[in-house]
Amino acid sequence: MKRILLVNGPNLNLLGTREPEIYGSDTLKDVERLVIRVAKEYGIDVRAVQSNHEGELLDAIHEARHDCSAIIINPAGLTHTSVVLRDALAGVPLPFAEIHISNVFAREEFRHHSFLSPLAEFVITGAGIQGYEFAVRRIAGLLAR
Repeated sequence: MKRILLVNGPNLNLLGTREPEIYGSDTLKDVERLVIRVAKEYGIDVRAVQSNHEGELLDAIHEARHDCSAIIINPAGLTHTSVVLRDALAGVPLPFAEIHISNVFAREEFRHHSFLSPLAEFVITGAGIQGYEFAVRRIAGLLAR
């Protein structure tokens, strides 16, 4: 069975309560349920991880090389700061999608740069949690090739 590693970075555990005018009222559990439901349509399993600690995210990405077929990642604030996260994704030979709930290009200037985007199969930004659904469907198409 194919498996997707779903990675959510720092502060995403606060979804639903943190700045709902930007991120909406859906929780991280809602995101995980959505991804699992859509992946199941394609016969794909999901392993989800969220951490506020960069090293835990790196460890999960490294582990994914053993039993996952792709990664969907919302790196949150690490998008703009983490070379080591970029290097972890570059070092694991799996396609990955970069997801952002808000439109980072309509926000502060520092959010416009991503260390990950040049390596990603695709980037979805500003689609709310529906972006995760889009990502699963696109990843499933890539994996079906």
